[in-house]
Amino acid sequence: MRVGHGFDVHAFGAGDHLMLCGVRVDHTRGVRAHSDGDVALHALCDALLGAAGLGDIGEHFPDDDTQYAGVSSRVLLREVVALLQQHGYRTGNVDITLVAQTPRLAEHRVAMCENVASDLHLDTHCVNVKATTTEHLGFAGREEGIAAFAVALLHNDS
Repeated sequence: MRVGHGFDVHAFGAGDHLMLCGVRVDHTRGVRAHSDGDVALHALCDALLGAAGLGDIGEHFPDDDTQYAGVSSRVLLREVVALLQQHGYRTGNVDITLVAQTPRLAEHRVAMCENVASDLHLDTHCVNVKATTTEHLGFAGREEGIAAFAVALLHNDS
């Protein structure tokens, strides 16, 4: 078994929604990002890649590569899963924490878990997504951006 940890952050910018675990969440702002800016899936990709010792998301999907401009982060996650499979890894479970003062995310949690479980070929009980605030402290508390942490457990079948 191998464990990986991921982290990502995006500043709020122009827009009317956020993408979080592949779910469109209406919001008064979007995020500044090269892809769709899904901080949860970016952190998860880093956790998975880290657990396998395969670098990080920026190495595999550079933000100066035009083919990734505006791309769905679910596409990136599926590519990471394929890479893990090539190296003999399968995901055991994942845990994602979103950090934002706003928007409230509880009503989207089930859909987020379903998307991640689908992309990782897992049962939904192997995926956990939760959200927290920073009690108005720091950049998230001042509503300047959103962050995500992810932890992943991999098994090597080879």
